[in-house]
Amino acid sequence: MSDALFDSIVRMQGDRPWGAVLDAGTGDHSLSWVMGLPTRRWTAITGDPARERALRSRHAAAMRPEDRVVTGNWTDPQLLAGERYDVVLADYLLGAVEGFAPYFQDRLFARLRPLVGGDLYVVGLAPYPERAETPGGDAILEIARLRDACILLAGHRCYREYPLDWVIRSLESSGYRVEDALSIPIVYRERFIVGQLDVCRRKLPLLADRALADRLAAHIDALQARCLALDETRRGIRFGEDYVLRATPS
Repeated sequence: MSDALFDSIVRMQGDRPWGAVLDAGTGDHSLSWVMGLPTRRWTAITGDPARERALRSRHAAAMRPEDRVVTGNWTDPQLLAGERYDVVLADYLLGAVEGFAPYFQDRLFARLRPLVGGDLYVVGLAPYPERAETPGGDAILEIARLRDACILLAGHRCYREYPLDWVIRSLESSGYRVEDALSIPIVYRERFIVGQLDVCRRKLPLLADRALADRLAAHIDALQARCLALDETRRGIRFGEDYVLRATPS
């Protein structure tokens, strides 16, 4: 699997063995990458039982007896109590915590620290700026705002992203030493546009105001058509950045 963020983690890891790996906030993308590493064993944590079942079903044939997918919440002190891993991956976990354990973000890295025997890798999305400087950037902001509006109207929580300097401060105050950090510009393409607007569409059946849901559905379709028509879409919309950090227990 070729991915700029995961490729950066591989470079940061260097010659150190992967050993036992914990995917602390798993999804199909990160788990597929972990399964391609020369690990001794791995554990993948999700807060969603339905996602656990889907991942087990999708990857059952390639899982070893010592590999496992577990549903749990990091607010539970018994989750993986007494276990230790050579590498812990927090792939967009910080932003996702808002949906499963609101207001727990400042305690997340301290909660993970007893599990980190070697390296902690944190992957995150830098919060979007308030304004963009290109039509493509404007489109990404419009999509993000509409997505979050639909999530809130459905009675669910939006993810909350944190900037790189906040993450570094939080890691250092939680007993880590930041060994490496880099930012990677994002290039958005059609898959992102359609995928994010499909999030909007999945929330519409949950709205009590059906007339509002119908108007939003029409607006979503129009926004998708307008965004895909942008010249930038064909070569990718450059907007925002992701970051990767490597930290070790200090």
